[in-house]
Formats: sequence, structure tokens, C-alpha cells
Amino acid sequence: MRFITFEKKDSRLCAGWLLDEDHVIDMFEVSVGKLPNNLLTFLKSCDEYMEQVRRYSLKPGQKGVYPICEIRLKAPLPNPRSFRDFYAFEQHVRAAREKRGLDIIPEWYKIPVFYFSNHLAISGPGDQIQRPKKCDWLDFELEIACIIGKEGRDIPIEEADNYIFGYCILNDWSARDLQREEMKIGLGPAKGKDFSTTIGPWIVTKDELAPFKQDKGFNLSMRARVNGILLSEGNMKDIYYSFGEMIVRASQGVTLYPGEILGSGTVGTGCILEHGPEVHRWLEPGDMIELEIEKLGILRNTVID
Repeated sequence: MRFITFEKKDSRLCAGWLLDEDHVIDMFEVSVGKLPNNLLTFLKSCDEYMEQVRRYSLKPGQKGVYPICEIRLKAPLPNPRSFRDFYAFEQHVRAAREKRGLDIIPEWYKIPVFYFSNHLAISGPGDQIQRPKKCDWLDFELEIACIIGKEGRDIPIEEADNYIFGYCILNDWSARDLQREEMKIGLGPAKGKDFSTTIGPWIVTKDELAPFKQDKGFNLSMRARVNGILLSEGNMKDIYYSFGEMIVRASQGVTLYPGEILGSGTVGTGCILEHGPEVHRWLEPGDMIELEIEKLGILRNTVID
């Protein structure tokens, strides 16, 4: 199933799922209030609510079913409880560090590391992304995110997948020049990532990806285009740390809650930084960025000044 948050013509925000490619379901309306009107509340009791969802047999034209052309998709989880972004693709780590004349440090192979980003600056499909002031090196980052659907602490690896509700595309926008200044000091990234993170266009439940499981990831192609030109191409199966391993790390001595987001980090070739501005310039106002992950859809955004 593909869960969404969307805006109706009267500007009301609703939550639900895709019936098919052309129709969406307002779960609060079709259930007469038995299902919540937002995904964060849904995730807090998602096992119970999913049992109700599976009972519905809906068709276009029924109350609570809307043509997708009459609504606007928003970030599927516009108010996550937190956002941790990991650094889990070896090819990206190697290439990004080589650009700075550095090797991968041995510790990277010992533990999956992450940083906290701004969970209050979430954007969605079709949103315009404002380039930060004083930023000349704006970059995209092609990632996959998992959404936590169950509370847990000190989660063992054999149970970690049980805590995942679903997955979506994630664009970890980066102001590289601001980030470079911060990283010299030994902290960060902070302002280099603070302004926006885009997720969407929907959250695909984990059962949909199960048939594509391979190695520590999934055999899913990942592509990024800038103004229609293919710039990045990779595969999620190449991930070095599984989401299960990320969950184990994140939950050590800490309680994870439904509605938290874990990002994978950038897939190999998945940003301008890896290629270098001699291959493609930094992003400018007017650029359209399309991130595509097989089975998860396409996430499009335009940069503005």
C-alpha cells in the first residue's frame, strides 16, 4: 500500500492511501472518523489501524474517494518525530572523501553513523525549495528512508525489521559551501542541511518491497535527473549497512517511536559533490530535480531563489 498526505481544494490536509494510479482515499472520511486524519497518529497504532484498512473495498465515486487530479500531494509524513540521517553507502563515502583528499577511516566499517537533521523543515513532492542565502553550492542527495512504526529500545538485529512501517524517497538537500565551513570546526552538518529535507511522494509499506530483498538492501534502481538529464544511477542493494543495523544503532540506550525517520545516506553517484562541479554545476534557481527509486515513485522539486 502507498500511504499519503494530501491537500483538498478547500486547503484541508487529509491522510489516506492510493486506491489506484488515479484515485486517493481520505481515510478519516471513509471510516467516518474511525481512522485518524493524519499519518503520525496512524503510525502510533498502525497495527490496529492496518487491520481496519484491510477491511475496506472501495471504488471510484464512493464517498471519501477523490480523483488524484483534484488534490495536491504533500510530504507523506509532514511532521515526523525526528529525522536521523545515516551514511550507509560505501561508494558515496569513498567518493565524497576522495574529493577532499581523504580515505575512508576504519571506524566507518565498525558502526553505522548518523546525524540529526531538522525534522521541522520537511517538504514534499512538487514543493519549491528555496536556496539558502549565502549558498552558492546547492546540492541534492538521492536517498531512501524508512519510517518507524513501532516503539522500541535496545532493539536486537533479528527483530529490527519488525519496527519498520514502510519506505519512501528522500532528498537530503545540502548547502555544500555552508557545510564545508562547519565541518572544518569538527561539528555538523548543521546549517548546511537545516533548510529542507524532501520526502515522498508516498510511503510504501514494507511488504511491497519484500520480494526485492537482496543482500542488506533491495534490488531497486535509483536515479536522479536534473532538468531531465540523468546524472545519478545506483541500486539500493549496494548499501553497506541494512536498515535493521541502523535501527539497532539508533535504539541503543534510546527509545525509538512511531513516526521517526531514518535516512540511508546518499547512494553512490547520488549527488553533485561526487561528480564535481566540473561535471555538473551546482543547482540554481529554476532547476528541476527528479529522484526516482523503483517501486517508490518519482519525487520532483524545483529550486527557487
